[in-house]
Amino acid sequence: MKPLRVALADDEPLARTRLARLLREAGCEVKAELVDGPSVLAWVKAAPEVDALFLDIQMPGATGLEVAVELADCRNCPPIVFVTAFSEHAVRAFEAAAVDYILKPVSAERLARSLARLGEGGPKRVDTAPAPQRFPVKAGEGHVFLDLKRTTHFEVETEVVWAWAAGTRHRTAWTTLAEVEAAFPGAGLLRIQRHLLLRPEAVLGLKPLEGGRASVRVAEGLDLEVSRSVTPRLKELLGL
Repeated sequence: MKPLRVALADDEPLARTRLARLLREAGCEVKAELVDGPSVLAWVKAAPEVDALFLDIQMPGATGLEVAVELADCRNCPPIVFVTAFSEHAVRAFEAAAVDYILKPVSAERLARSLARLGEGGPKRVDTAPAPQRFPVKAGEGHVFLDLKRTTHFEVETEVVWAWAAGTRHRTAWTTLAEVEAAFPGAGLLRIQRHLLLRPEAVLGLKPLEGGRASVRVAEGLDLEVSRSVTPRLKELLGL
């Protein structure tokens, strides 16, 4: 098989160099390393022959999302893979018809999965099938699958993410809440504390606290504190 021809864009030199190295180590031919939105637009419109474009989202001049919108009607636009440190852009990325969405720091294993998808000759635009709503959690020496709709919230402790369901926590394979958000981009999960990710539909009750904060009940005897900055958004979601 011919190596995939790719281009990448990131305004951070270290991140750009690292991604280029990972792509080359994966067998790709890196045709261009770009530094901002305008340079990407100019380069793509010059009719390059590449199989994929790896875009950072937060770039000067034009964000990766703005670049994708600008290139939507471009006949020679290659498939786009977003590479970013911010999981909150996932929904908009897929709305922009991205092929994939990779969170930094990029691992060789995660990049390999994205390249395999590109190399299979699939569609240039991501299919819009609903994301899986189940995920594995540890059970003794093996795993069982937990339904997202049974999950009230996720909690991270020392690089271990725990999923809570029916007042019991279950160990997942994730190490950050950003990975959970990326796994369920359309689920409406809400970060209520740095270490807590809530499924608003699981809230059974809400109690105001001093200083503009709130406490929510998600199971019998299990209350979670919501930060002051997030409380107004949660109340809005709950119709309060």
